[in-house]
Amino acid sequence: MKLASIVGARPQFIKLAPLSKEIRKRHHEILIDTGQHYDEEMASNFYSEFQIPKPDYSLGIGSGTHAEQTGKMLIELEKVLSQEKPDLAIVFGDTNSTLAGALSASKLGIPIAHVEAGLRSFDRSMPEEINRIVTDHLSSLLFCPNELARQNLAAEGVTEGVSVVGDIMLDALNSSLEAAKKHSKILDTLFLQKKEYQFMTCHRASNTDNEQNLRSIISAIGESGEKTVFPVHPRTMKYLESYGMKDNLPKNLIITKPLSHMDTIWLVANSRRVLTDSGGLQKEAYILGVPCITLRENTEWTDTVRVGWNILVGANKEKILRAIREFVPPAEHPDIFGPRGANVRMVSEIDRFLGSA
Repeated sequence: MKLASIVGARPQFIKLAPLSKEIRKRHHEILIDTGQHYDEEMASNFYSEFQIPKPDYSLGIGSGTHAEQTGKMLIELEKVLSQEKPDLAIVFGDTNSTLAGALSASKLGIPIAHVEAGLRSFDRSMPEEINRIVTDHLSSLLFCPNELARQNLAAEGVTEGVSVVGDIMLDALNSSLEAAKKHSKILDTLFLQKKEYQFMTCHRASNTDNEQNLRSIISAIGESGEKTVFPVHPRTMKYLESYGMKDNLPKNLIITKPLSHMDTIWLVANSRRVLTDSGGLQKEAYILGVPCITLRENTEWTDTVRVGWNILVGANKEKILRAIREFVPPAEHPDIFGPRGANVRMVSEIDRFLGSA
């Protein structure tokens, strides 16, 4: 059978890696890269780093508003899917590439499998939440990372084709961590000692496009006095420059360009804590046993908050400072993302679906 995997942002490449290896044992996979992560430094090493075959199609969509980006993807994906006529389209996560892939396939009558289905932040002001909801309701196969995701779908009346397969990030992350132990030199490069720094990312529009929020976050980090590694996303750098903040950042911030996944994972694994507005990094921090302070008012990874290893602070300076100084997770660190082997379980469900189609 022919399967089309549609990706475009770094978290999707991470999730694709273990799944693609399993798919190619028994199916013909067409890999389509939308080019959503358009920055060369962020995109250039994806394929070698994650040991993914080079894409069959690179659409090179690049930046733009949500409407512009999604619209361009729809046009180009329709061409590719019409030509290739895959038996199944696979989409990942909650980006514009996810939505465009699901809409394009749906319009052409191609069944859709959604990896990481059922996640909800219950905040429809977030573009990612809309992408998740629409994609889930268009999909024939919905691969949930945990039971809560399945319950979220059931509450919306989605019960057919749903399976709790565990989280594929477990497989990807364990592989990346082993590689990082052997090859990453980032601690030496940045003159860092293990557990003597915190790691931060900040790129969501709710924080970067709001000058008050971005200033509040940066001010809190400065006032904390904690040595903080901050790989700056191109979007964030643009706003730091436009707000006149770039040349007046706190001295305890260690600014870097976007890092490879291997270096990022090694920095996270050896940090005191993570501060982030990224969904994927919240989960990675939990898996690696690192406390997480989430710079958002909500999260799709609610279990990490429920078990006490993640705290939501938004962009509130006082809450951020209090969390840095006082937040300590419990001794217990339960397994909330299921056993390894999600990629094998996903392909078994795909085989079952295609065999009965």
